[in-house]
Amino acid sequence: MDAPLRWGIIGAGRIAGQFARGLEHTDSGDLVAVASRTAANAEHFVEAHAVQRRHAGYDALLNDPGVDAVYISTPHPMHAEWAIKSAEAGKHILCEKPMTLNEADTMAVVEAARRNDVFLMEAFMYRCHPQTEKLVELLRSGIIGDVKLVRATFSFRGQYDPEGMDYHYSNALGGGGILDVGCYTVSMARLVAAVALGVDVAEPCDLHAVGHIGPERRIDEYSAATLKFDGDIVAEVACGVRLAMDNEVRIYGTEGRLVLTEPWFCSGVEGGTSHIEVHRGGQAPERIAVSTDRWLYAIEADHVAENVVRRQAGFPGTTWEDSLANARALDRWRDAIGLKYDAEQPSSMTTPVHGRPLARRSDARMTYGSVDGVDKPVSRIAMGTVALEDLRLASVMFDDFFEMGGNCLDTAHVYGEGRSEVTLGQWLRNRGVRDQAVVVTKGGHTPHCYPDAVTSQLTQSLDFLGTDHVDIYLLHRDNPEIPVDEFIDVLSEQAAAGRIRAFGASNWTIDRFDEANQYARKHGRTGFTVLSNNFSLARMHEPPWPGCLTASDPESRAWLEAKQVPLLSWSSQAQGYFAADGPGQFPASWHTADNQERRNRARTLANERGVQPTAIALAYALAQPFPVYPAIGPATMRETASSLEALTVQLTPGEAQWLDLTGSGR
Repeated sequence: MDAPLRWGIIGAGRIAGQFARGLEHTDSGDLVAVASRTAANAEHFVEAHAVQRRHAGYDALLNDPGVDAVYISTPHPMHAEWAIKSAEAGKHILCEKPMTLNEADTMAVVEAARRNDVFLMEAFMYRCHPQTEKLVELLRSGIIGDVKLVRATFSFRGQYDPEGMDYHYSNALGGGGILDVGCYTVSMARLVAAVALGVDVAEPCDLHAVGHIGPERRIDEYSAATLKFDGDIVAEVACGVRLAMDNEVRIYGTEGRLVLTEPWFCSGVEGGTSHIEVHRGGQAPERIAVSTDRWLYAIEADHVAENVVRRQAGFPGTTWEDSLANARALDRWRDAIGLKYDAEQPSSMTTPVHGRPLARRSDARMTYGSVDGVDKPVSRIAMGTVALEDLRLASVMFDDFFEMGGNCLDTAHVYGEGRSEVTLGQWLRNRGVRDQAVVVTKGGHTPHCYPDAVTSQLTQSLDFLGTDHVDIYLLHRDNPEIPVDEFIDVLSEQAAAGRIRAFGASNWTIDRFDEANQYARKHGRTGFTVLSNNFSLARMHEPPWPGCLTASDPESRAWLEAKQVPLLSWSSQAQGYFAADGPGQFPASWHTADNQERRNRARTLANERGVQPTAIALAYALAQPFPVYPAIGPATMRETASSLEALTVQLTPGEAQWLDLTGSGR
């Protein structure tokens, strides 16, 4: 960046003062504004530092056109909201660690930065320091052989005031050792493992932890965890806010060890000299000096300025994927010792992470259709919930889908033994959008595919969902030994009682579907209005689960076009087949020579349209001459966004036939 970054600081606490002092010792940026929740704090900060403007609120700073970048130094639970709002205001972001309370919120922040095209970095200042660069150089040189064990500690004994509100000791403010200082130890262990493995980001394949949670403030006062990475690399990490430990990092290899006695603040806030000790068998220890006259937080600010054009940190700085991986590991650490914050309790998660009421975005492109019996529009793309049992993740995912215009949410009694329904129901209550949502659930899965089981499972599903009705109820499987009239009778009774608005069948043959509706018409019953079989650009080679049926065959297609029955298609993107990068990632149910060619053509068209191949696969489903409501199963917001790119693609009949290998040209 040619001109110095014009910095604004959100939060006028102690760490903000450290960063402000750092900016006084760099040419890459200038501190131009500060915002605090109170005018007194802002005034005090202005008096202590060379700041041009003070703002009494954070929104005012974000509306300041003279601010290019913001440094967020509020308590942890506020990071996500203000990072997202900063991104939406077009400001580059340096966010104090931890970026958020958990992985789900971190994902929301990363996506906000991606969608608004701004720089984002989690403020692990040690990652930008020359000492860490030297450490990476030494590890890559093989000076201690193959890395096998990392020990990292960051802990202190703070002054505990039972009446005070120091965030270190407040559950409500995300306190405790793991998020405050344990995040450093995990970050370091993962960095060392990544260098040793020759990858950009390393994640533990196994993690175990123990710790002490103080009964008064309900935060982790001290804790330790063991992480295992690929290559049999093990890390032992420890942290605390009520226990003084030796704050150092030791890295053991097959030929020796490295010791960092000042791993976190390196050569000090004002610069100076630090050392990396090298111990090799039979040799005198070597102390490698790392000297710099640059201030610690100035180095961090310089790193932002140097990389702002690429929107992410440069290695070994903290990239977006690195922050996400760190958050995942910290979630696992906290889960292992049973630490959950008040803000993560189901009854507390009543507002989206950005802090605004839930509402459809002005740029949402979702289209809608109708289903007989359902008294509201149904989004043409449905979101599957089978992998969304954790309310932290589910809330972020559902919020995002809803704001993109999606309102059709697909679950089932069998998903997680009801946990998926419980999570969806809690989100609906927390957001107050039950009347706007189209809730699809399923019952009667093998071996409980009987009419009486449908009744009992529907009752339980309604209890799990916390609602008096479902908009669409589907029989999850068929049982050909049961006459269709028994299923229609019980479902019609439930519909008449108002517990079901519309119902249909999943994984039923079209002959049984027709037979059921013939019975319904003859006897004045409500019939099936929805079919839910697989439909995808890729043909199902073999069922991914027993009892699954596809509607991609010519007979089913002709029937759907003639009947115009809404098809709620599952695995509409063939379980990630179009996103897979190599044979080892191709799902067996879809990997055939014909499907490989369909995949190649989807990729060709995706490159031409500037979207992902998964979006082309979804656009194909939407382009049929019969109503298809494809269900997607994203695990991240990024996957949702790439799928919904399908709404920007209008395929011609010729393009759809070409993709499906049934037409010779476009």
